[in-house]
Order: sequence, then C-alpha cells, then structure tokens
Amino acid sequence: MRVLVAGYQHETNTFAPTLADWGAFTRGDSFPAYVRGDEMPRTLGGINIPVAGFLDAAKARRWTVVPSGWAGAIPSSYVTRDAFERIAGAICEDVERAQTSGGLDAIYLDLHGAAVAENADDSEGELLARLRATVGDALPIVASLDLHANVTRRMLQLADALVSYRTYPHVDMAATGERAAELLARRIDAGRREPMHARRLPFLIPLNAQSTWLEPAKTFYAELEALDHESGAMLSFCMGFPAADFDECAPVVWGHGSQAHEAVERLYARVAEPTPWRLEIVDARDAVAQAMALAENASAPVVVADTQDNPGAGGDSNTTGMLHALLALGAGRRFPGRVALGLLFDRPAAEAAHAAGVGAEIDLALGTAVPTFTGLASDAPVRGRYKVLALGDGRCTLKGPMMHGLTVHLGPSACLEIDGVRIAVVSGKKQLLDRELLRMVGIHAEQMKVIVVKSSNHFRADFQPIASRVLVAKAAGPMAADPADLPWRKLAKSTRTRP
Repeated sequence: MRVLVAGYQHETNTFAPTLADWGAFTRGDSFPAYVRGDEMPRTLGGINIPVAGFLDAAKARRWTVVPSGWAGAIPSSYVTRDAFERIAGAICEDVERAQTSGGLDAIYLDLHGAAVAENADDSEGELLARLRATVGDALPIVASLDLHANVTRRMLQLADALVSYRTYPHVDMAATGERAAELLARRIDAGRREPMHARRLPFLIPLNAQSTWLEPAKTFYAELEALDHESGAMLSFCMGFPAADFDECAPVVWGHGSQAHEAVERLYARVAEPTPWRLEIVDARDAVAQAMALAENASAPVVVADTQDNPGAGGDSNTTGMLHALLALGAGRRFPGRVALGLLFDRPAAEAAHAAGVGAEIDLALGTAVPTFTGLASDAPVRGRYKVLALGDGRCTLKGPMMHGLTVHLGPSACLEIDGVRIAVVSGKKQLLDRELLRMVGIHAEQMKVIVVKSSNHFRADFQPIASRVLVAKAAGPMAADPADLPWRKLAKSTRTRP
C-alpha cells in the first residue's frame, strides 16, 4: 500500500503579538525545520512526534511511504497567508504528482488541529478540502491531532478518521501516530469509513486545568481508554486550545467504530460537567512569596509556571513580570545562585553577553514589554548590571519525555545573574519543557531552590519528578490563563463561559 505522509503543525493564539511567517517554519529552533521529500523520514524518525510513530507503524505493516512536506512552528498568532499557501500548496502538489506516478492508496496527515491562518480560520479543514478536491471522496485520509486541537465539523466530515493525543504534557505523540496507522488499517480492511460520532462541549477549558497529570483530566482519560477497550471504538477527547477566536473553538469528544455513538455519549456525560474544571492560579508576587516560603525547608526545587508568557501557547517568552517579582521579594538574596528563570528570549542581551565574555558584568535592559490581551503592555524590561556566568550556542538535544531526541537550535545563549537570580537567556523561542535547556547554559535544575519556567503544563513531564511543589503564576503576558479574560469577537458568547 502506498501512503503519502505529510504534516502541518501550528497552535494559533489569535490574541498573540507575533505572526507565524514562512521563516517560523524554516528556522528549526523549537520544531524541526521544514522538510520535504525523501529527507523527511531521515530527519523526523526517532523523535517523539506523531509522524515518527506513523512511519514506524507503516514500516512494520510493509506499507510504502511517499514522503511529502512536514512543517512545524512554535505557537504564535496567525499563520500568514504566504506560509499557509506554501505548506498546503506543496502537499497538494505532491499528492497530484504521486497520483500520476505510481498512484496512492491513502494519505496520512500529522496535524495540530488548532492552526488559524490569515486566510482560513479552520486551516486544517481548508487543507483537507483541497486534498479532497484533488483525490475525491474514495481515497482514505487519516490524521493525528494534538490534544489541543479545535476540531471542526469540516475536519470530521472530510477525514476518514481522526485521533488525538491522550496526554498533557504530550508524552504519547509517537504513540498517536501509531494509533492513526491502526485507524487507517481498519479503514482499509473495512473498505469504507467506520461509523463516527462527535459531541462538542459548551464551554472552554483553561490550559492550566487540562493537565492529565492532575484531576479531573487524569481520571477522564483513564475512562476514555477503558471505554476504548470495552467498545472496540477508538475515542478522542480534545480539550481544545482556548485562545483561538473563531466560531468552533471548543473541546470535542468523538470516536470511530460500530459502538462509537454509545461510547462517545458516555464519555461526554462525564467531561461536560463544568464543576471539576477549576482554575487554581495566583498572581506573580504571591507565587514568589509562596515559593520562597515552601523552599525554606524543601529538599527539592519549587517550580513556578509563568503561564501567561508560555511560548508554547503564543507568548514570546520575553516578559519580565516574574523576574520583577523575584527581585522585589529578594528571592536571589535569600537563596543566592539557587533561583533560576528561563527561557528568556532576548537576542540582543545574549549577543551582548557573548561579546563581553564569561565573568564580565554588563548593563542591560533585559526582556521586553509586549502588547497583551488586556490592551495594556506587560511589565517593563529589568534594567541593571548582570554578571555573565556561562555562554552557549543554543544547540541542545532534549532528553526528557516530551519530544525526546529532538535537537533544537536557539542561537547565542547565556546564563546571566542579577541579585542572586540566574536567567537562561536565548536567541530563539522555546518553551522550557526539558531540563537540558537550562543545563546548556550551566543551570542545574536539581540544585535550585526556586525555578520559574515559561510554560503552562509541558514542563511537568521533566520538572515535576524533581519538584517538591508546583505553583502556577499569573504575570502579565500575551496568553490568558483564563479564557474568559480574552476580548472575543467571533466565538459565541455561550461558549466563552469558563467552568
């Protein structure tokens, strides 16, 4: 069987300040750089991402893979028209070429599911529509999705089958690619689409309430797997990305199989109860004060999530609210050299540190004041004298459970210290989800008393096992911790209500 394989990964925060242009997909800083053709399997194999899992499953099933293009970029605001047209155009072009030179039996897409382009609110649905226009209704198209996909009616209608991650932090990405291969095999064996049923939740779930390491999601996903085994269906529950201003932004439960309807309805009845989805979050100063008090007698670090500047959700990883709070409360003076913050995206600061050298002291205005969803700018840069403790080239291979094996390229990087607080400064945007990202500039997370991470939940995969306590902080930034705070225009008012 000949299967064309392609990918398009972007999580769009329509309220964020920075667009995802073509360069965002080709830099290769936080995601693998854009790749097309025979180089794709060689570049992406062995990484914990869906396409790698599908490729392994295809090899085991002796399918012939026809590689197309794979594009991924760090979450941000809209995908530009130019970038989307390049990505979609290349995939459609490769499908047309494959049909005339050997034919195709199926298409697999490694999609995120929450990508909003300047010219297409539902850009994955638009890509699927263009592929259907090329191959017709009979050719099977199966796709894997991120757990934060905003699954649309169009996506469910145009794809033969969809399946999403079941973990957040996403440690089952490759396994989801394998599940997509299973769905494709089921579709081929049946000779037709399996029955599908879907239900949409009437409210948005904040990112910080979605962790499958915590309740209620931990129990709900265990129940999903139990229903899978009991019914023979393949179920998915996307909790959605709650910062995309279009009319189908919402969590969705769906499934494929002869008993999908009953199984979906049973799961929906559990997850659609709003009471369990509660948001626990504190402001920046309170979070630092609590962390310092907890760290006094703790034998392991207290980890604080700077969730509203999460570059994995549309922030630029450059705001300073948490740094201001650490300095104002004297965290570095209380625990000298054992308080860390990262990753702070500030290329001029990193370059200045490299020009000065290790051991030098430099005067900087670190960080950036950026527009936020409130209409006000975030906190001002932190001006002061910083000591350069370590330098690096920003090249780092991740060793934690998320995206294990991926090598990122973040450019000139440095560890700067001010008033006892160590800051990992980088020249590329990357969510702090792996301890190697600190270690590359000489910060050893295990030795810290307090660590501030610019992340919402993904950090838990590698940091929670070494943490004595985890707190979530609400400092000024582009990503609203509470979706009810966002200035919605397109989303129905009934859906905006938080649990």
